[in-house]
Amino acid sequence: MSQHDSKPTGAQLGYLRQLADQTGTSFTPPATRRQASAEIARLKRRPRSPGFERREDRGAVGRGLGEQQPASSVRDDEIKGYGSNCRWR
Repeated sequence: MSQHDSKPTGAQLGYLRQLADQTGTSFTPPATRRQASAEIARLKRRPRSPGFERREDRGAVGRGLGEQQPASSVRDDEIKGYGSNCRWR
């Protein structure tokens, strides 16, 4: 296994998180150092998001997580019946 195929360093992952926050984007955690370097280069090419926009986005996500049930939860309007007779609507 070459150095580029080994796991990304902590510094790379930290820098990726910082760049993603500054640009208001997300990223898929890289599996290798090479992928981390490519993702860093991609995020460095993006323009920075204004600070007020980033703060508003974080606040909206926090409020949304605190107020709603998880997206994977089954809602009452999605099913009918009970027990072994329960079915998707």
